[in-house]
Amino acid sequence: MAEDLNETPLADLHRELGGRMVPFAGYAMPVQYPQGIMGEHLHCRAAAALFDVSHMGQAELHGEGAAAALERLTPADVQGLKPGRQRYGLLLNGRGGIVDDFMVANLGDRLFLVVNASRKQVDLPLIESVLPAGVTLRPLPDRALLALQGPAVAALVPTAMSFMGIQAMEIAGIPVIASRSGYTGEDGLEISVAAEHADRLARHLLSLPGVLPAGLGARDSLRLEAGLCLYGNDLDEDTNPIEAALTWSIGKRRKAAWDFTGADAVREALDHGPARIRVGIRPEGRQPARGGTAVMGGGLVTSGGFGPSVNGPVAMGYVPRALAADGTALTLEVRGKPIPAHVAPLPFHPHRYAR
Repeated sequence: MAEDLNETPLADLHRELGGRMVPFAGYAMPVQYPQGIMGEHLHCRAAAALFDVSHMGQAELHGEGAAAALERLTPADVQGLKPGRQRYGLLLNGRGGIVDDFMVANLGDRLFLVVNASRKQVDLPLIESVLPAGVTLRPLPDRALLALQGPAVAALVPTAMSFMGIQAMEIAGIPVIASRSGYTGEDGLEISVAAEHADRLARHLLSLPGVLPAGLGARDSLRLEAGLCLYGNDLDEDTNPIEAALTWSIGKRRKAAWDFTGADAVREALDHGPARIRVGIRPEGRQPARGGTAVMGGGLVTSGGFGPSVNGPVAMGYVPRALAADGTALTLEVRGKPIPAHVAPLPFHPHRYAR
C-alpha cells in the first residue's frame, strides 16, 4: 500500500482486529474484518456494528450570520435549524450541480459540518469563499468520527435524542459530540471525538455486548440497501438535485426565495421535470449489476452490488424519466450480456430510524 496514505487515529486498532486495509479517499481504511462483509452487514442489521469514518471532513462555522452565509451555497434551510438538530444538505455550483452532500448541525453557539472525505479539500475553501466579515470556518482535523449503527445501539448507549438530534455528551467519561444518525438505514449514533481519545472510545464501544467492527464493504452494501447516495457514484458536479431525487432536501422557505447558487437550474428542473431521474433497480436472478453498467435504451447504473438483507442484487442509477415508474422493465448490459431488471421503490430495506 502506498506510504503516503493518511491513517486515522484507529489505524493500530484496525490492524489488531485483523482489518484488511485498502486505499480510500487518500486514507488507509479497513474494507472488512475476519467476519467478512456479509457477516458484518447482517450483524449491523441484527445488533450493532462500529465503523471508523474518521476520514470524513469535520468543521465548525462561527459568527453571527453563519447560517445565512452557508445558505448561499445550499438549498437546505440552515437558518431554520433549531439548536440540537442537524440536517442533510447539498452544496451546489452555478449550474445546479452537486459539489457535495453534507450534514449541518446547530450546536447553539456554532454550526457543525461533516463533509465527504473525497471532497473536503474542495468544500471547505468553497464555503470559506462566501463568508462575510465576522464569520469564520474552523476545520477540525484533530477530531475522529465513529459510527455505531444497529438496533441494539439504543440500549447500549441510551440517549433521549430523536433521529437527527445532536448533543455534547460523555461516553465512558469521554466528551463527545453525538448525533442520532447514520448511513446504514438503522438507528445509531455518529460520534465526533478528539483524536487523542478515539482509540479508547472505540475499544470501549467494542467491549459492549454484541458490538463488532465493520468496514467499508458493509458500509457500502448497507447504504445501498437503504437507498442512500454515495458522492462520486450517484452524485457529482453534473447532477442536479431534482434528477437525483433529492428534492426533499430543498427547504420550503428556500423554494419561495430561490436565492442560492444554481437556483435557476434547479428551479428549471423542478418546474419542467428532469430528463433523467435516480431510481432503484432490481436485476433478475443473482448477478449483481455494478456501477457503470449500461441500461439499454438509455441510462446508467451508478451503484450496485449484492444486498445481504434482501438476499439478492440491488442497484441504483439514472434512467430517462419515461422509464422511471416503479415496475418498469429494464435491460442491463452486464459483461456484454443482457440481464432483465425492473425499477424498484427505494429503499430496498426499510429504514429503522428512531422517529
